[in-house]
Amino acid sequence: MEQRRPGAGARARYWFDTTLARGTSALVGWLVAVCLALVVPASAVLVWTAPHVPAGLSGKLAQVWRLTGETLRLGGTTGTPLRVLLSVLLALVALVYVSTLVGLITTGLTERLIALRRGRSTLVEHGHVVVLGWSEQVFTVVGELVAAGANQRGSAVAVLADRDKTAMEEALYSKVGPTGRTRLVCRSGPSADPAVLALTSPATADSVIVLPPDDSRGDADVVKTLLALRATASGDESTAPVVAAVRDSGYLLAARLAAGEHGIVVESDTVTARLIAQAARRPGLSLVHRELLDFAGDEFYPASHPSLVGRDFGDVLLRYGNACAVGLIRDGVPWLNPPAGTVIEPDDQVLVIAADDDTAELADCARFVEQRLMADPRPRDTRPERVLVLGWNRRAPLILREWGRNAPSGSVADVVADEDGATVRTACDTGDAGWRCVHRRGDTTRPETLYGLDIASYDSVVVLGRDPRPGELPEEPDNRTLVTLLVLRHLEQRIGRELPVVTELTDDGNRPLAPLGPGADVIISGKLVGLLMAQISQNRHLAAVFDELFSAGGTQVHLRSAADYVLSGQEASFATVVAAARDRGECAIGYRSHADAARAPGYGLRVNPPKAERRRWTTGDEVVVIAGTGAGRANASGRVPRSRDARDERHDGAGDGRPGGDWRAGDGADPPTG
Repeated sequence: MEQRRPGAGARARYWFDTTLARGTSALVGWLVAVCLALVVPASAVLVWTAPHVPAGLSGKLAQVWRLTGETLRLGGTTGTPLRVLLSVLLALVALVYVSTLVGLITTGLTERLIALRRGRSTLVEHGHVVVLGWSEQVFTVVGELVAAGANQRGSAVAVLADRDKTAMEEALYSKVGPTGRTRLVCRSGPSADPAVLALTSPATADSVIVLPPDDSRGDADVVKTLLALRATASGDESTAPVVAAVRDSGYLLAARLAAGEHGIVVESDTVTARLIAQAARRPGLSLVHRELLDFAGDEFYPASHPSLVGRDFGDVLLRYGNACAVGLIRDGVPWLNPPAGTVIEPDDQVLVIAADDDTAELADCARFVEQRLMADPRPRDTRPERVLVLGWNRRAPLILREWGRNAPSGSVADVVADEDGATVRTACDTGDAGWRCVHRRGDTTRPETLYGLDIASYDSVVVLGRDPRPGELPEEPDNRTLVTLLVLRHLEQRIGRELPVVTELTDDGNRPLAPLGPGADVIISGKLVGLLMAQISQNRHLAAVFDELFSAGGTQVHLRSAADYVLSGQEASFATVVAAARDRGECAIGYRSHADAARAPGYGLRVNPPKAERRRWTTGDEVVVIAGTGAGRANASGRVPRSRDARDERHDGAGDGRPGGDWRAGDGADPPTG
């Protein structure tokens, strides 16, 4: 086939491209040629059309040269050739000098702007919060800190990570949104480098939050960052209180030693595993925890009211109209869900759940209690449980152990995952425990895998996303989880039963996409840990409260059937529910409506409703309570903290009212711990 000959335009473009490829000299030559091609003709037109045209051709050409020289800053001197040449030479020298000076100034300014853009200047702030590292929790942590500083003037949040400063700012502003009064400052560099870390002025900060990176080396990096924080302190200068998180409990001791006595280290995987294990028995608990940890919702606050001194804690439960009493703070130590007969002492503070730290108001709510509508206690269900775990990740062994800790004898956990059987069996080795684990290999995204299971026979289903694999997109685990949930939802419709499904997602943006029924619960692992870290950084006195709530035993948040507290189908006040919970040794703090369980954003949850609020309670409604073994836990000396009955016994006996010692009297006893 005969090739078509290139046209003149194509050949000209090719020739032009080849000349430009020769380098700077070619570019300068083309620049001179283009300028002369434009300036010389224009100068000639001006000379020939001027009112006073020079006489003779030589005079006109001299005038054209003068205009051209003035335009191109080449002197424009006329006369002998040597004189013209020297004039052009001087003009070129001046041009090179000016150009070089401008270039140097431009380069210096550019380097300075680049340094500022990279975030290499030292912060001059006091009372700010420093966030070190970049992970899935950073958007939650920064968002909560912005919410916490909404009513504060001059609040600032500094983020230091080994990423581009502009990219960090764009990502944070797109996810967090407007920051209001809070200034958001980003600095770029490795947080484990003391010289770079000093850019955030940690010594003058109100608190420092250390986030674990998402890669496998994250925990080691956290320890290095904590050591770098210690290195930035000079002399007797102490760093700000630190809140850090590690995933692997093997790094917990090292992180605590590096954080120092004022540091708090959170085990993120353990906390997440416990929440999932708790939600597996009662889906919806993650909503309660998020409400209590979110600065936008109701939170824990200490309240002092002298008029409550001398009253029983059981009476105090009905003494707040717009807050829920959940415990005491005695000698600075939180004590959740104390016995109802515990006497309020002059130095005690009441731990309440309220909208803000100054909104808890006293009110006599006992008049709203209707004894006739309180239900009789029902025996607890102790039959063996069956739980189905779909998927496997690094938290799966922790979840199974936490679930098995409170599982009745004979309970079974079936694990379906595309994982080696030996790995699952080793992780699920229950020893002498009263429950067992059964593994079945299969891909949980395949419909045939789920269709082969007797889904209706399980009490709950836990869906876990696998750990990201090398070269895999970060969103791939969530994508697979959504596929599994879609098939489960189809099975629910086929069997005509709502399955209590608990699923773990990493991206909160995927929650609206999850095909879930009313009985399902979604735990955003990174979000809950981020909320917890932000809350502790702003309210360090609550660290012991959250430690107790998220502990393996002791006092915890529970969702229990409303039929255990009030008669179903009857209209009763929330004060009646509080009184019924008090009789069971619990603190009621809210409820979840079954009719609204599928409606965003609250999904039927109401924390801290007014005691006077009346509603009709249905069979599917649930009551949120704080309960557990903390109510009867003895202190380190073996004695249970003082209650009304114990006080009366002391007055009947020893005159000083102390049974041989007191943990506040310096006898070595420890204060009560929830």
